[in-house]
Amino acid sequence: MQPLFPRTSLKILGLLIGLCILFISFVMSIVFGQTPTSMKTAINAFVNFDESSTEHIIVTTTRLSRAVIASVIGASLAIAGALMQALTRNPLASPSIFGINAGALFFVVTATVFFSFNSLIHLMWIAFLGAGLAAIMVFLLGSLGRDGLSPIKIVLAGAALTALFSSFTQGLLVIDEQSLEGVLFWIGGSVAGRTLDMLVPVLPFMLGAGILSFLLGNSINILTTGEDIAKGLGQKTILVKILMGMVIVFLAGGSVAVGGSIGFIGLIVPHIVRGIVGIDYRWIIPYCAIFGASLLLLADVSARFVIMPEEMPIGVMTAMVGAPFFIYIARRGFRNNE
Repeated sequence: MQPLFPRTSLKILGLLIGLCILFISFVMSIVFGQTPTSMKTAINAFVNFDESSTEHIIVTTTRLSRAVIASVIGASLAIAGALMQALTRNPLASPSIFGINAGALFFVVTATVFFSFNSLIHLMWIAFLGAGLAAIMVFLLGSLGRDGLSPIKIVLAGAALTALFSSFTQGLLVIDEQSLEGVLFWIGGSVAGRTLDMLVPVLPFMLGAGILSFLLGNSINILTTGEDIAKGLGQKTILVKILMGMVIVFLAGGSVAVGGSIGFIGLIVPHIVRGIVGIDYRWIIPYCAIFGASLLLLADVSARFVIMPEEMPIGVMTAMVGAPFFIYIARRGFRNNE
C-alpha cells in the first residue's frame, strides 16, 4: 500500500501537523474536565498563579500532571508496539503479547495480598519489576531450541505467559476479594489521580529507551528485510534484538507501572503510522511518539465525560476503539493468507 506521505518533505509536514494535534490535545486535557476551565484561566494559572484560586490549583497540579503522564505513556506504548511488531513480524503484536501487562498486574496483586503493600510508589516499582521479569521470561522461552529466537516462538511464549499470569492473578483475587479495590487502577488502566512524583522515578529509564529507539531506526529497517539479509550486511542481529527487547521492557514496563494496563495503543498507532509514512522506522518511531501521545490524551479527555460525575477507566476507552481495529487487522491478515 502506498503511504500517504511518500516524500521526505511531506513526512516533515506530517510531523508538524502531528505536533499541532498533540499541542491541541494537551491543551484540551488541561482545560476540559468536571470543573470547567476557560482558556484564559488556564493561561493565567501558569502566568499569574493565584494560590486562592481553586481553578488555578487544579490546572497546575492535577491536570498538568495528568496531561504529562498521559503524553509520556501514550508515546511509550506506541513506540513499544511498533518495535514489537518489527521484532515478532506479527501485525497483531502489542505490549500485552509479551506478558508485560499480565506480569506487572500479577506482581502487584501478589504484593498486595501477601505483603500488604498499599503505597502507590512501592506498587509502581513492583509493577515495573513484574513487567521486566515477564518480558525476560518470554524472551528466554522464545529462545529455547535449536532454531533460537523466532517470531512464532516468541508470540507463543508471550501468549502462554499472559494466560498463566492472568490465571494466577484471578485466583489470588478470588482468595482475597478485599484486595480487588486496591488493584482496580492497574486492571482498568488510568492516569487519574497520578502525580509527577510517580512518573519521575521511572522517567529516566523511559527517556533513555525512547532515545535508543530513535537510534535503532536504521538497524530495525535492515532487520525487517530478513535475518539472512541482515547478517549478510554485517548486522549483529542478536544484539539488535536484545536492544529492541530492552527498549520494549523499559517503555511498556514503565507505562504499566505508572498507568496500569492500558491496551491497544501499541497496536493501533503503528498501523496508522505505517499507512502515513510507510515502513521506514526512522520515521515510524517519531510519528508513533507523537500520535500515541495524542491518542491517549484524547482518550483521557473522553473518559472524563462518558459517565459523569464518575470517570471511565482510560483502558476501557482505548479498548472501545482498539477492539474493532484488532478485529479488522486480524480479518485483513486472514484474507491476505487465503
